[in-house]
Amino acid sequence: MNALNEDGKEKVKQQRDRIFQKEGLVFPGRTYREVVLEPAYNEAKHHLLSSMMMINKAHLIMLTEQGLVSDDDAKNIARAIMNLDLQSITTSCYSGQVEDLFFQIESDLLKSAGEIAGNLHIGRSRNDMCITMFRMALREKLQTALSSLLYLKEQLLGFASSHTNTLMIGYTHTQQAQPTTLGHYLLAVVDSLNRDFKRLMHAYQNCNQSPMGAAAFTTSGFNINRERMGELLGFSKIVENSYDAIAGADYIAEVMTATQISALSIGRFVQDLLLWSTQEYGVLKVADPYVQISSIMPQKRNPVSLEHLRSLLSTCVGNTQTVLTMIHNTPFGDIVDTEDDMQPYGWKSLELLDKLCRLLACVIGTAEVDAVMLRKRTEASFATITELADTLVRTDGVSFRTAHHIVSKVVKDALAQGIAVNEVTLAHINNAADGIIDKPLQLDEEMLRQALDPDYFIKIRCLPGGPEENEVKRMIREREKQQEQQLKWLHSAKDSVEKAYQNLETILEDRYKSED
Repeated sequence: MNALNEDGKEKVKQQRDRIFQKEGLVFPGRTYREVVLEPAYNEAKHHLLSSMMMINKAHLIMLTEQGLVSDDDAKNIARAIMNLDLQSITTSCYSGQVEDLFFQIESDLLKSAGEIAGNLHIGRSRNDMCITMFRMALREKLQTALSSLLYLKEQLLGFASSHTNTLMIGYTHTQQAQPTTLGHYLLAVVDSLNRDFKRLMHAYQNCNQSPMGAAAFTTSGFNINRERMGELLGFSKIVENSYDAIAGADYIAEVMTATQISALSIGRFVQDLLLWSTQEYGVLKVADPYVQISSIMPQKRNPVSLEHLRSLLSTCVGNTQTVLTMIHNTPFGDIVDTEDDMQPYGWKSLELLDKLCRLLACVIGTAEVDAVMLRKRTEASFATITELADTLVRTDGVSFRTAHHIVSKVVKDALAQGIAVNEVTLAHINNAADGIIDKPLQLDEEMLRQALDPDYFIKIRCLPGGPEENEVKRMIREREKQQEQQLKWLHSAKDSVEKAYQNLETILEDRYKSED
């Protein structure tokens, strides 16, 4: 038995030796480097380097203002920061000599300024630095995505404005339901995007809060100024509770949830556009720059831009869901799950939302609509029949449910006899009413024709939010005002960050400029 155990131990030792021979005996192991460290380094140098440098500059200014670093030392550190070759860092390959980008930058600063550069880390940790960098990167990508969302809304508002009286059939459960207008439909999409913007704007405001000064998660014994750090980095406020600053991941979860809802809503709209682009529907013609041909069928005009939009919007949803899934059931504290491995999925989702909004805006802004065909289809449809039931309520004083039964029978009989809607007569109505009510109908021919007229259907639906042309135009004017307000807010948010960064650079140049 003992001999068997010794044999087993020897086999384990041999196995370990083989792994060490392949992986190395010191950090980082070859596979760990390949799977974790190198991808994280590559993502960081492209998405986080500028934020890291801003934090270094702001922290140096704050430490000097607080008297924690002398002016002379600050000048040496500032000179080292400003002389860093960031371009070479962004093109560098992961060497394995340091753990990550933070230690790479720290190593470069130590080489340039000497040991004193180590004081740049007074009162801070990679924990609060990383979360701050993540928030700064997310903030920037949110600004870009919000800008593109507004551009898409602008194109949709213009499209809606040109189709306020373009008659079309509205569908429920994929079946012809009632007449509406294309402008009315498009405004519904605009309003959905308005809510998307508001959700993302709210998420931006919660994201735009500084964790700096939380350090590991208990702040610091050094007299640092957290509010000053937030101000220098363009944040609107600090995340007050230092544990929350490090542990809370809802800032990105909220952004991802809002992004996911937006991608889902836009995807539903794109699905309609694809359907409308078929010859059978014949509603929408996508412009030549956004269609592709077939390699074998000469007649084809494939609206592949819309197909790619639908597919990539699903990818966007998938990326956001990956973020939410990676956060799910993780400990409430500093944990890898919410950091380097997860953040890129958030960035990708926002980058996709930005690109897809811009592409869809181009497709919408150049598409053609067959308004004549839409009108003919609506006029030939039984979609107006709800108004006939409403008219019977007005003319004959019957309950709506009774009127519904009469009109339902009219439609069934007409379809069975192959009668078109414009061929329905008073005789058909009276025959359907016979046996349902015990008195002759007061409806006359003029009322019948009016009730079956889709233009009349639209005209009298002028309640707030209805499809009547003037009401749609009123809504468009209101949405245009909302658009202006949202643009103003976004410009203000961008300016606030840009001015903070400019001020940061000015202070650094003025206070620590080289005397050489």
